[in-house]
Order: sequence, then C-alpha cells, then structure tokens
Amino acid sequence: MKTVQLRKNINTDWEYLSEKIDLKEPLVLVFGNRYMLESDTIYNDIKNLFKDGHIVFGSASGDISTQSVNDDSITITAIEFEKSKFIIKTTNVLEGKSSIEIDSFKVGENLINELPQEGLKHVFVLSEGSFINGSQLTKGMNAATHDNLLITGALCGDAARFEKTISSYNENPKAGEIVAIGLYGDSLEISFSINGGWTPFGPERTVTKSKGNILYELDNIPALDLYKKYLGDKAKELPGAALLYPLNVKSVEDNNSIVRTILNIDEEENSMILAGDILENSKVQLMMTNVDNIVNAAEKAAINASETRKNKAELAILVSCIGRKLVLDQRVEEEVEEVMEVVGSSTTITGLYSYGEIAPFIGQNNCQLHNQTMTVTLISE
Repeated sequence: MKTVQLRKNINTDWEYLSEKIDLKEPLVLVFGNRYMLESDTIYNDIKNLFKDGHIVFGSASGDISTQSVNDDSITITAIEFEKSKFIIKTTNVLEGKSSIEIDSFKVGENLINELPQEGLKHVFVLSEGSFINGSQLTKGMNAATHDNLLITGALCGDAARFEKTISSYNENPKAGEIVAIGLYGDSLEISFSINGGWTPFGPERTVTKSKGNILYELDNIPALDLYKKYLGDKAKELPGAALLYPLNVKSVEDNNSIVRTILNIDEEENSMILAGDILENSKVQLMMTNVDNIVNAAEKAAINASETRKNKAELAILVSCIGRKLVLDQRVEEEVEEVMEVVGSSTTITGLYSYGEIAPFIGQNNCQLHNQTMTVTLISE
C-alpha cells in the first residue's frame, strides 16, 4: 500500500503532508469543510492532482490527517492498493423523493447488494448526514450481508451548523449522496474498534412514547420538559447544548447500550429528534464526560483495534463525533495523538468528525449507528 496526503486551507494552495509520489489508480478520500467542498471546481481541481484517481468526497465537522485536526480546510488521502482492489457504488436518497419518503432500510440494503459479494472483505460507507435514518440504514446493510460482513463508516458532518451535508464519487459533492467502498482481496487485514468515554448520570427512565428517531415521552412526561429541567440554565443554549449531554439508551431488543445524540428539538411537539431510532420501553439516562475520559477512550479504541492484528496497520481511518470535538475544544488533537501513539508514526491517519459513526459493537459483525464514539478502522495489505 502506498499513500499520499495533502491539505488545503481556505486561503492557501495544496500542501503535501507526505512525500510526493506517483500512485496508480488510487482511492482518493477527500474530507473537509462543506463550504470549501461546494466550490464548482473542486472535483476538477483534485482530478488534476490524481488523473486516474477514484475520488470520494465527504463534508466533515473537522478533517483528520496524520499531522492535525482542521476545520477550515480539506484533507486528501490518496491510497494505492498494490495487492487488492476496491469497487465503489453510490445512491442518492433525494432523487425523486422528499426527505419524508426515504426508506432508509431499503437504501442500505440495496446499496450493499450492488457490490459484488465474491471476495468482499470490508465496506466503508460515507453517508449523507442530514436526511437519512442511520439506525435503519445500518439495519438494511446488515440484512444484505446476513450480519456477516464488517462495515464501518460515517454520516457526513457540517461543523456544528447542522444545515447540510454533501458527498459524492467522481463528481462535485451534493446533498443526499451515500457512497459505499467495497474492499476485496485475500491479503487484506482489517480490524476495528469503538469507544466512547461517556458516563451515565441521574435516574434511569423508560421511553413511554417514541416514533422512529423522535422521542416524545419519558415516564409519561414530555421528554423535552424533563431534559430542560436537567440542563437548567444550559437549556437556553438548546439544541447546541444537547451535544454535550447525549442519552444512554438500553434497548429492549439488545443487551448493549448505545449513545444517542440529540440533533434537534421541537418546541411545539415538546419532543427531541435523535440521530437514530429510540424504541418504546427502552431505558434512558443522561450522559456526560470530560476531556481526559474522551482522550482515554480514543486510546482504548486504538489498542483494541491493534491487539488482534497479525500485521501492522498501514492505514487508519478515524471517525469521531462532533459532540466529542465540542467537549475537547482546543485540545481536540489529543485524541488523534493518542491513536497515533498506539498505531505508530508509519501508519497513515485520515478521517473526519461526523454526525454518526458506523461500526459493530466489539466482538460482533452487524454494524450499528453510534454517536459520541471514536471509531478506528485499521487496514493493511
């Protein structure tokens, strides 16, 4: 595997972060600021750098490189697979549909079914993050693979604006796009791990009314009223403040707890819109964290992803959550530095801060939508 990495800030030209070498038909991952990716010339600009490249774009709430975490920038990571191959498929959830007509389960199932199954070792998914129901998307992808394929990925981000996310393959980025990158080859070794570092607090309550990803009532009390009561003065900062106080959800269907970010609130309905589904009769607690817990969780994720490997990772794709970034603030690079410390300086690191992380629970194969986690995917040939 060979890699090349470049970065461009708003007022600068492309700068090489690695040695400049020629790559043959590389996979070119482009993560960055949504405003910059909306440039009419962005695809052609990058095509001029990698003429035979397969270029995948995704807007981010911060782009991650081997050197740093940046907000007002674009990071390119170009990868030449020397012993294996990749196939890319896309779909757009907005073509001919309104956002309320999207069947996220079917979207996920159909997209994975487009990839040839023979020799498929891993799928990395870069999904639009504004309209999709990430819980149903992952369930559909699992249905296509009978829960027997490692799928990791991200819901694209848009800083903390939550206005619009964009992505694409070999064209200018656009809204509604989902990209699936299938990796093929016996020589591939792929491992992953996730970790959060958030701690539940306060009483455990029961979801008494919900629909999809909308939470209406906890213990028969309007959920938003209860949430505002816990936040106190911080309730004035909603919905932004909700990123710092997600929900720990214990599903009636599953033994695992999952963290759910609150994306928005509906004052009229007295409800909260979550990043993924929340089932009635689930148990819910508020969560909180601090910088040290988040940084330690990133280190644990990297250790867990590394300890099962036979070969050293050549590429690390990190997907972390916008909520973690807001907590880390000026210390945001610390969680990436912890991962680098574990995987080693010879491993190329790329990734993004997202609106949702896609990965299985540790020890499982069926992927889930997570929030507030660091997801580490390690790849070598």
